[in-house]
Amino acid sequence: MATDVSALARRAPTTLTRLLGGTVAAGPRRDRIVFAVLALIALTFVLLIMGEPTRVPIPTLAPLILLSGLYLPQRHLVGLYVLIGLGIATTIPRSSGTAMAKTLIVSSMFALMAMMVIVASSRVRVGSTGFHGENLFVELRDRIARSARLPGLPDGWTAESAVRSANGEGFSGDFMVAERTHGGRHLEVALVDVSGKGREAGTRSLLLSGALGALLGSLSPVNFLCEANRYLVRQGWEEGFATAVHVDINLDTGEFSVGNAGHPAPVRYSFGTGNWDILEGGRGPVLGIMQGVTFPRIHGTLSMGDALMIYSDGIIESRGHDLSEGTDRMLGAASEAMIRRGDSVADAVVSSARSGESDDRAVFVIVRA
Repeated sequence: MATDVSALARRAPTTLTRLLGGTVAAGPRRDRIVFAVLALIALTFVLLIMGEPTRVPIPTLAPLILLSGLYLPQRHLVGLYVLIGLGIATTIPRSSGTAMAKTLIVSSMFALMAMMVIVASSRVRVGSTGFHGENLFVELRDRIARSARLPGLPDGWTAESAVRSANGEGFSGDFMVAERTHGGRHLEVALVDVSGKGREAGTRSLLLSGALGALLGSLSPVNFLCEANRYLVRQGWEEGFATAVHVDINLDTGEFSVGNAGHPAPVRYSFGTGNWDILEGGRGPVLGIMQGVTFPRIHGTLSMGDALMIYSDGIIESRGHDLSEGTDRMLGAASEAMIRRGDSVADAVVSSARSGESDDRAVFVIVRA
């Protein structure tokens, strides 16, 4: 038995290679089989329609056109559509109905085929078949959402966040990463606004959120934005810049520091005065433009009842309105929520955003209770 196991182990790499080779080769062979089956079905439908155009209507080809557009490679798809197009062109003069109805049927079928060719071209870029491309986008969105989940905090601290995409899209150019660091004694949060909005910024957000999430806790807070900038510059993205704000909070003492890379200034709530104060200063350049830049940090302490809030520019900026107006609007909504205590400050701020639904919006709030 031992000899047999050893022999099997020695053969395993070769067997695995053959299996992988068979799997790789199965792709084109599967495509040819699918094409042959669909072509046979299409030919059958075309012959039926050509034989009895009054009993088998041309629109019965529509499901076949849709199915082939979802699963066939583009080169096979064009060949199949040529066959279907020839059948329609031959059959339509002998079919019943008015000239207007015939024109409408033909134009609709050819428009459907043109649309599915475009869909197939998109699938080629994504590298998927059927509805798998949508699954990839869903996974992308879910990964970004998972990176924004806040870790549990010790007694005496509460934190909340909210991220909304422009026009209700599933993807946002704003994202957040958070992690308990230094043995759980610190909370580090980075809120980032990637250039662009909605789906066009989704892939950049995924790539950058993974990189920045790995940086949290792996180096000192003073170096976080420097390394993030170095990483983004190396990507060489065209117009691929980002703004970011990084917060490091000592959960034992309430001491915090904030680094800013071209982002709106954070604000601090004082329980003693009931006012929000803008923490000016310490702002560096945006990420991804040039190497070798530094990012100064501002420092402070959160006492009992105090809060710290960071947010993206979609909260306060809007075309045709002054920036100070958007800031006042945000602070007013935050103050009302803090006074009521039971309300969500993050949701109140996002809901009152000056940009409305036209821009991505994100906010993070932490309160020392």
